[in-house]
Amino acid sequence: MSQVSENAARRRMGFLGWFAVSMAAVALVLALAMGPYLGALLRLAAESRPHAPDLSLLAGLSTPIKIHLATALAALALGGVLMVVRKGRSFHRVAGWVWVSLVSITAGATLFITNLTPGSWSFIHLFTGWTLIALPVGVLAARRHKVAHHRRTMMGLFYGAFAINFFIAFIPGRTMWQMFFG
Repeated sequence: MSQVSENAARRRMGFLGWFAVSMAAVALVLALAMGPYLGALLRLAAESRPHAPDLSLLAGLSTPIKIHLATALAALALGGVLMVVRKGRSFHRVAGWVWVSLVSITAGATLFITNLTPGSWSFIHLFTGWTLIALPVGVLAARRHKVAHHRRTMMGLFYGAFAINFFIAFIPGRTMWQMFFG
C-alpha cells in the first residue's frame, strides 16, 4: 500500500470538527443546567431593558465572585492580546504565564461560587473541571515544544472558557445580566 493511501485513511478531525463536537457538549451541559429554569429565563429576557451598567451591583457580590470577575476580565483582555502578538518571544512567554495564573485563579474561584444551586455545584462547574485539567495540559505541551498541541489547547481554553462563559454570565437573572439589562 502506498504512503498516500495510508495517510488518506487516517485523516484526523480538524479544528472545525472538534469545535463542532465541543459546542455540542457545551449545549448539552447548558441544557442540563438551565432546563428547569427555562420558562423563568425567557420571561426575564422578554422584560429586559438595556441600560448603562449598574456598578452598584458589584458591591453586593461575594468575594469569590469579585475575584472571579476581576481575573476573568483581565484574562480575557490578556488572552486577546496573546492571540495577536508574535508567538515564542519573551513577551509571549511571560504574558502566557500571567494568563495561566489568571485563568487558574478564575477557575479556582468558581469552586466557591454556588449561587445557582445554593450550597452545591451545578452542571456549569463542569467547565471549571475541564479548565483545571486542560490548562496544565497546554502548559506541558509548550514546555515539551509541542507547539501545535499547545496552540490547540490554549485556543480552546480561550474560546471555550471565556467566550462561552461570557455568554453564560449574561443568562437572564444573573448579576451581569442585571448590571446591563435588569
